[in-house]
Amino acid sequence: MGLISWIILGLICGTIAKAIIGGRAGWISSLILGVVGGLAGGWLGSLLFHRPLSGFFSPWTWLLSVVGSCLVLWVYNKVSSRS
Repeated sequence: MGLISWIILGLICGTIAKAIIGGRAGWISSLILGVVGGLAGGWLGSLLFHRPLSGFFSPWTWLLSVVGSCLVLWVYNKVSSRS
């Protein structure tokens, strides 16, 4: 997958993570965190499970990206609530 595909996937996963986790983050920051989480989830998942990400429409790719986005958004909510 190219960088543009990861950005689009991350934006969609950021929206899904916002719906699942909720929290204090606004929509724009949730989308940005979704891109970061999608990239991180895909990278870490491929390292941990030794399974390459196959493409944009792969369920494996979507699962890793949504989980990564939820994790990044959850950490952001925890860190921002302390301030």
